[in-house]
Amino acid sequence: MVTRLALDTRTVTLAEAKARLSEITERAAAGEEWVITKRGRPVGRLSPVACSKRRVDVARLRALTSSMRAAAAHSAEVVSDMREGARY
Repeated sequence: MVTRLALDTRTVTLAEAKARLSEITERAAAGEEWVITKRGRPVGRLSPVACSKRRVDVARLRALTSSMRAAAAHSAEVVSDMREGARY
């Protein structure tokens, strides 16, 4: 049984939260807040995470990647060589 505490807060029992965890997690990611109860008492809260997005400093990124040396071999060759070595 789901009840509402505030505009964006809903409560759900622990048993129901276990059964519907994927759905509740998706809804929390979309902005809803959930309070999980056990025997009628709140025991946990599931809420969206506020992610701060930092701007990428393009000049700094270019400077970093230009200082890296190119790979000596293609990754498929490296993996193939590793597998050949492991066989013997």
